[in-house]
Amino acid sequence: MKLYIKYMVSNRCKMAVKEELKKLKLHFMVVDLGEVEIMENISMEQRQKLKAALLDSGLELMDDKKSMLIEKIKNVIIDMVHHSTENIKINFSDYLSQKLNHDYTYLSNLFSEVQGTTIEQFIISHKTERIKELIIYGELNITEIAWKMNYSSVAHLSSQFKKVTGLSPSHFKQLKDKRRNPIEEVGNLIEEK
Repeated sequence: MKLYIKYMVSNRCKMAVKEELKKLKLHFMVVDLGEVEIMENISMEQRQKLKAALLDSGLELMDDKKSMLIEKIKNVIIDMVHHSTENIKINFSDYLSQKLNHDYTYLSNLFSEVQGTTIEQFIISHKTERIKELIIYGELNITEIAWKMNYSSVAHLSSQFKKVTGLSPSHFKQLKDKRRNPIEEVGNLIEEK
């Protein structure tokens, strides 16, 4: 049985979910970003307990099919930008369509309708955060970062980075107080502030 979990964006989230499943004596086959596959069917009581425990960890068990698809879109993007080591050689809209078995226009319209932003803006926000992270680590120069992040040129990366942050990558590198955002907050409308 598959379960879908909102805001599950890191290995730390995966560990928290595994712990909660163990507490409920549920056996999992797969615990992936936003998705869990358990061996048994889950009772309503177990589902409610899991839902409450996940909320305490800042995660949310989802029921709605559209919400699940939105989370899948986000998780594919997060995985591609923050965790993937492979360079995707096809157009991202084709990649997303293939991964999720849906027409890109449908995915794009649904995402915009529910999230209030476009898939493209969500990707750019995450790429910007990843670029900040790579700059802070200092292991790669801007040219290497541009290649790693699939930009056509350093100029393209720099102009997009400046549009989002107001700073050039080199100016960002010089800052003493480099501000980054948690992955789960990137690309979401500012609701809580």
